Amino acid sequence: MHTDGTEVGRWMSATSDLAAYKDALLVLGTAGVIVPLLHRVGISTVLAFLLTGAALSPGGLGALTPYFPSLSWLTVTAPERLAKFAEWGVVFLLFLIGLELSFERLSTMRRLVFGLGGLQVIVSAAAIAVIAIELGRSPTTAIVIGLALCLSSTAIVIEMLARQKRLATTVGRTSFSILLFQDLAVVPILLLVGILEPGNKGSLALGILTALVQAVAALLVIVGTGRFFLQPLFRLVAQTANHDLFIAATLFVAVGTSFVTAAAGLSMALGAFVAGLLLAETEYRRAIQTTIEPIKSLLLGVFFFSVGLTLDIKALLANPAMILATAGGIILLQAVIIYALSRLFGIARPAAIETAALLAPGGEFAFVVLTAALGAGLISREVTGVLLTSVSLTMACIPATAMLGRWLAKRNALPAPADSVLAVVPSGTENATALVVGYGRVGQLIGSMLAEHQVRYIAVDRDPRLVANARRDGKPVYFGDVRQLDFLRVCGLDTAKAAIITIHTETEIDAIVQALRTSYPNLVIVSRAKDASHAQHLYEIGVNDAVPETIEASLQLSEAALVGLGVPTGLVIASIHEKRDEFRARLLGAAKKAGTETRALPSRKRL
Repeated sequence: MHTDGTEVGRWMSATSDLAAYKDALLVLGTAGVIVPLLHRVGISTVLAFLLTGAALSPGGLGALTPYFPSLSWLTVTAPERLAKFAEWGVVFLLFLIGLELSFERLSTMRRLVFGLGGLQVIVSAAAIAVIAIELGRSPTTAIVIGLALCLSSTAIVIEMLARQKRLATTVGRTSFSILLFQDLAVVPILLLVGILEPGNKGSLALGILTALVQAVAALLVIVGTGRFFLQPLFRLVAQTANHDLFIAATLFVAVGTSFVTAAAGLSMALGAFVAGLLLAETEYRRAIQTTIEPIKSLLLGVFFFSVGLTLDIKALLANPAMILATAGGIILLQAVIIYALSRLFGIARPAAIETAALLAPGGEFAFVVLTAALGAGLISREVTGVLLTSVSLTMACIPATAMLGRWLAKRNALPAPADSVLAVVPSGTENATALVVGYGRVGQLIGSMLAEHQVRYIAVDRDPRLVANARRDGKPVYFGDVRQLDFLRVCGLDTAKAAIITIHTETEIDAIVQALRTSYPNLVIVSRAKDASHAQHLYEIGVNDAVPETIEASLQLSEAALVGLGVPTGLVIASIHEKRDEFRARLLGAAKKAGTETRALPSRKRL
């Protein structure tokens, strides 16, 4: 039977497309199957992605494909394709970090960012360069190696600290300050690599000046545009009440600012970080954080997976002594330098130890610098392979060095005064005692009563105009979808002692109460109810107190009428309280008869 050439071409094209989608399927399988399985046996998410990436790399299972061809379907064939997506994990991570800070809070950290961070890059790069020269490398090559290996992993360290909710601690602030300067230093480092390229006759001073002018211009465009347009943009989108459009606007801002800085020769992550800073003081910060978080987590997984792909197991087996010695030397030297400099800047000994343990391994920007140096002919392919594998190995060790650092920090814990800069609590960790869900007339009154009694609270609402007005009055109110538990969680549920639900939609109240009670069994939940029947249902699903609108309105009318008729106020108030308790006991009894278990409730919890 004759086969048409067009059909053969289509079949080959389909097979090619299938191979192209295979790498993406391997990443999704890692995130959805392998990582949860490894997490179940106690392996951290970051390490699970790194190990799986190494196993599925061309140097892992890929090395066995000549003997077992079927393994090619379990091997990533184009790591460079995944690397493009992996960069966005770091971009969105820095965007979220910017949301947790602000320009004002960042200015309080300038001593650590430009002092400690700057000194760490200079001292570490110089020390590594001197060792490289002693090992026979040329001064130019040694400088490039020193600049590449002095950089730590922003993605892994910040993700780890954020997951542990430790960014606001001394360790978190110190680590972030050093990492932020390292990210800023990548641009001049890459510029220097280009100038050092053999045959390049460009002026070093002129090149640096040009890069600085481009960088300043790009940042001024982002800051100037953002100050005037970002808040009105999100207000306009929020008024549509369309969550999909809100996601689109958030992605547009994060990605758009990244492109602006990339076009100016800066890091894409730096542009996203600045955009996050601009949005940090707006009422949309919490909703944006909730929107970006799942996207960031998946893309960071791709990033960690791609780092694992660079761990060349074949090269490690060929030169184990050299690679292990290089990796161990990087960690040891960096740890000593970072610890010493941290102590010099007044960081307490335990925090300095843990910071050194976190930042001693190499980072993702080493790949960028070394690859650029290889392309410029400043370093040989053999040396580049050894260094890249060594850096990958150190990054895979970060969870282990972090655990060792925490253990050593606890062993060396001494009472010491907190650094004044590190004591600044970033926005987002207000430790509010109460969360008010809904900021209409009822929510506003509750907020004022809480403030009058000096109870710290955060209020949330999905009406952008209402939130904007409250923010202008200095109220701690944030815009977002109050039905999303993730959004309420980033608004302080982990530290709140009570949630007060003031919205009026019955089905939404029920859904929020059920979600809160399931995830936070010890949280005090006080909720508005439509009527007695609804209040009984709320008691059945776990509220501590339900306040029916009809009953409460009747009691208040009765109180006003009795006082107006001349009955003594004290007697009226006492009888109203007794009647309120009687209604509450009756509703609780009905809820228990309905067969629902209720918690041991306080005798009186009043709005």
